[in-house]
Amino acid sequence: MKNIIFLFALVLFGTTLFAQKFDVSAEVRPRFESRHGYKSLAVKDIDGANFISQRTRLNFKYQQAKMRFGLSLQNVRVWGDVSTLASSDKSSSFHEAWAEAVLSDKVSLKMGRQEIIYDDHRIFGSVGWAQQARSHDAFIAKFTPNANNRVDIGLALNYDKQNGVDQIYSNVAGYKNFQYAWYHGKFDKLGVSVLLLNTGVEYPDSTKQKIGFMQTIGPRLTYKSGKLSLNAATYFQTGKKVNVTTGTSNDVSALYFGAGANYKATSQFMIGAAVDYLSGKDMDDNSRDYKSFAPLFGTNHKFNGWMDYFYVGNHFGSVGLMDINATLAYKKDKFSAKVIPHFFSAPGKIVKAGKTLDKNLGTEIDFTMGYAISKNVKMIAGYSMMLATESMEVVKGGGSKDENNTWGWLMFVFKPKLFSHTVPEVK
Repeated sequence: MKNIIFLFALVLFGTTLFAQKFDVSAEVRPRFESRHGYKSLAVKDIDGANFISQRTRLNFKYQQAKMRFGLSLQNVRVWGDVSTLASSDKSSSFHEAWAEAVLSDKVSLKMGRQEIIYDDHRIFGSVGWAQQARSHDAFIAKFTPNANNRVDIGLALNYDKQNGVDQIYSNVAGYKNFQYAWYHGKFDKLGVSVLLLNTGVEYPDSTKQKIGFMQTIGPRLTYKSGKLSLNAATYFQTGKKVNVTTGTSNDVSALYFGAGANYKATSQFMIGAAVDYLSGKDMDDNSRDYKSFAPLFGTNHKFNGWMDYFYVGNHFGSVGLMDINATLAYKKDKFSAKVIPHFFSAPGKIVKAGKTLDKNLGTEIDFTMGYAISKNVKMIAGYSMMLATESMEVVKGGGSKDENNTWGWLMFVFKPKLFSHTVPEVK
């Protein structure tokens, strides 16, 4: 990895004089976490975990008149997972490695390993909270006919290796392929986005390989006027949901709806309220149809509570979720703070030993505060508590609602800009 970093730095610095813009930045982000009931209810008489993880990045951005280039070298580790005498490190990778051909001021083609982010991160997001974050191997054609309208068309096609014959894909990326179109328009105070996404997952069927395709379709609206901002989105899923383990695909009929409002009460205070609905399936529903909405590639930690009980690697195919929450945020100078209570319930029926339980899953309270030590250095801390019900015990399985289900963390974020070079455009 040291040789790779040196090689790219040498090449990029050597061509700096030919660039219109060239930036080198870095990030070091150590985070301490204390988990006792994080993602799922704590089990009685079993201690939680305390550890420090760290993300380190070196980012290169290079731009000429007809080309853009991005590279992000990343190392993700838990302190102590590598020997102090280690001669190698397997925790490093390319988080991003892409190039973009600028055909005109209205059309460009971007390809390679890249983050894909649209709207509020609900369906496509970077998952920036996770130390490793998310990126895709994809091709995106971008069309910008004017300043107020944009259309992206994206494609992905995944294989495990270069083969001479077709072999079933392991779905390590979560999909065999996808195709999507995304439109965004600005109309005075109104913003309109529409997403059409087709996701394919490969699975074995007898002696052949098949691909089950699921479609996610829907709009998102935003409105901002003065101190008030509103948003609403709805997505419908149809097609086929693949179970790779059993080699089967089932019909999908699932729905998402979300809406929120924020009001800037004063220069320091903001209040907000929101609701999220993700359809689910009754526990006593024995049909093979898939009725639980899946937010796919979204930044799920951003939604439905920071303790990640829902959709962060879990809860898929379950009873769904109704999340009603409020936000009180404060920011002045270098200090910021936020508290968000969530009230969770299940759209699907929860059943235990033949008895139908209350749909109330519990309440989560999230609190965070931050302080900007300098322009490029921040300190952020958070504390969350889950006040669960018996229904949550049944949905999550194994843990206890009576345990002290909490999660605390402290993170420092260093983002230095190491080098910047700009050549004024000649007209």
